[in-house]
Amino acid sequence: LPRADDEHTYRAFKSLMGLDTDTLTNDVRQYILDHTLIRKIELIDTDNIPAKRATSFHPAGESFRVAVPTRQMPNPLPEGWVVLDRIGNKTTVEVDTKVPLLLPETRSSRVTAAGQLPKGFNPAKTYPSRSHPRGLQMTIYSASDALLSTGISWSTIRDHIRPDQVSVYACSALGQCDADSLSGLLQAPCLGKRPTSKQAALSLAEMPADFVNAYVLGSVGGTAGAMGACATFLYNVKQGLDDIVHGRARVAMVGGAEAPIVADLIEAYRIMGAIAEDEAIMELDDVEEFDHRRACRPFSYNAGFTLSEAAVYLVLMDDQLAIDLGAEIYGSIPSVFINADGYKKSIPGPGIGNYLTVAKAMSLVRSMFGSKSLQQRSYIHAHGTGTPQNRVTESHILNELAKVHNIEKWPVTAVKAYLGHTLAAASGDQITCALGTWRHGIIPGIKSIDHVADDVHDSNLRISSEHTHIDADKDIDVALINSKGFGGNNATGVVISPAHTHSMLQKRYGKEGFKDYLKRNDITRQNIEKYDEETIENGVATVYKYGEGVVEGEELTLNTDEVGIPGWRQSVSMDLSNPYPDMSVGDED
Repeated sequence: LPRADDEHTYRAFKSLMGLDTDTLTNDVRQYILDHTLIRKIELIDTDNIPAKRATSFHPAGESFRVAVPTRQMPNPLPEGWVVLDRIGNKTTVEVDTKVPLLLPETRSSRVTAAGQLPKGFNPAKTYPSRSHPRGLQMTIYSASDALLSTGISWSTIRDHIRPDQVSVYACSALGQCDADSLSGLLQAPCLGKRPTSKQAALSLAEMPADFVNAYVLGSVGGTAGAMGACATFLYNVKQGLDDIVHGRARVAMVGGAEAPIVADLIEAYRIMGAIAEDEAIMELDDVEEFDHRRACRPFSYNAGFTLSEAAVYLVLMDDQLAIDLGAEIYGSIPSVFINADGYKKSIPGPGIGNYLTVAKAMSLVRSMFGSKSLQQRSYIHAHGTGTPQNRVTESHILNELAKVHNIEKWPVTAVKAYLGHTLAAASGDQITCALGTWRHGIIPGIKSIDHVADDVHDSNLRISSEHTHIDADKDIDVALINSKGFGGNNATGVVISPAHTHSMLQKRYGKEGFKDYLKRNDITRQNIEKYDEETIENGVATVYKYGEGVVEGEELTLNTDEVGIPGWRQSVSMDLSNPYPDMSVGDED
């Protein structure tokens, strides 16, 4: 990166990680590098994971007596237990049979690498989190940052749209699975505890959308959490995009949030054979010390994916609203294609669906911009999980379709090499990385690999560990975003460069109309830069409107033409046309 961008990046991380230093010394820079991206797991003590050992004890020929706190006495009384007396809060029992026990112990994890939030950054401290699961803490922070980073106040955006013309689509692939959510809920009875009043509700997978509606935007528009395993983010992008294309929404916030760095989940994926064990990676390298940084190795010899946590949110607008508001346009998304795998042997195994999604995305690029654009000025963000199966199956898909479209060496990158697999947020990582390519002129190399595996199909692909420097305005028109999810959830999205998007808008709105937009955009850019600098200095001013702006039914203005909602300049229109005029059988007005 240029020196100014490099300095800005380190300053941002220094602030985010709460480092108490005024200068960016080499030691500070190295600390930031060591405690970001994929690294040794810091969220849990991988050498001392709490566990239980199932055992039993029984009388050695005779019965024995024990005193048990009365409130902890089992009900009903186990067979072979006889109550002798109760004094105060103690009950004495005589036992003449085997007693099963769960004794506390610790175990060491065979997986010690993961992608994690920067060390020192705790999203729970950015707002009154009130025992929220970590995934929802990240949701509030990420959605707030996405909204504030637009450089346009939410009140200004609201004034330009009707209340139901905003959509929110976001989800977790697994749901919330920590002690404050599903894990705590399911473990409580076995640990002699009671579930809390929040755990069940906060476990729901669509909560990353619900929290944005309730506490960030106050939205009353379309919403859902579209789950699709590793393709979840693209599923939600498609929902927001479809709402905008069909006129149901003018602005959409789409996203995904996942916080899976939980000992039980890590162990489950390890037993499944999906996640990379330390020993397997060391065996590949014939070394005795594990390099956590290189745990994820897409398209090289590898041993499994690397689990990671993240929350990513995007703000989508229709082109007219973006022009009117002078929004900063980082790119555009014309379509997302989704196809299932058909019949399968193994539910997590690959199938044919991803051939269809990639083929459709490539055909769309060709129809919009021509064959030369696809062949010479496109590249693909591969799903690139770092598993032996993925490197073969995904490379075959990309290579065969590159042949079909006469692409000699199609550039392929895989950002999971740096970030790990964030599940629901994974395609969001890929999209934001693509936007960064146009901002900084770099297609990231796959730095965690030193060679491409022999079984990878790459006759028509360019898979490299080296960065590719580009002219962002000329060299790349589009990026394809690919996702191959468990269960046959395949999705491929198309992202158009900001330069190409600007050309398209100028064609639609004319030179003068686009000039007017650029004037408004100058103010937006200044606001973005100001927000960015204030965030570095003071942290993100997280948007969390708990209990604010709550509207009761009695406050609505109701009539046959519209519904007015306090706080909104425009109303919800009730002017709904009959979508089935040729089938109507009711009385005419």
